[in-house]
Amino acid sequence: MAMTGGSGPGGISSDINVTPLIDVLLVLLIIFMVIVPVTPKGLEALVPQPPKDKTPQPPDPRTIVISVIHNNGPQASYKINQDDVSHSELLARLTAIYANRAERIMFIKGDDDVNFAQVADVIDIGKSAGVDHVGLITPKIAEGQ
Repeated sequence: MAMTGGSGPGGISSDINVTPLIDVLLVLLIIFMVIVPVTPKGLEALVPQPPKDKTPQPPDPRTIVISVIHNNGPQASYKINQDDVSHSELLARLTAIYANRAERIMFIKGDDDVNFAQVADVIDIGKSAGVDHVGLITPKIAEGQ
């Protein structure tokens, strides 16, 4: 705030110096412009919806469900539609399955005791095999409730 004093005709006048306020405003504007575009991107996942009717339906043979089963050891065991598969041959089997498919959707069903890192590893293997969409099956959906 600037004040001028004197015995002249103007007397005492007080004016607000707006230059520092404009500088602060421009700095805040730049900060918000930098921060706003950075939005986190989550994992795109498809969750199957439970059927409307309660009658059990036979599973679609084209549906690929990978089960990650907890063992007592540090490694989990894997199944592709009830067929046992080792971790080392999982990528080759999925690549062979999705080689001639136009619809590349895979569902993953994990046990409660499985570490999420093992499920994330299966998601990465599926993406490497050419899977477009990954769905996660929860116990409530698996039971059909």
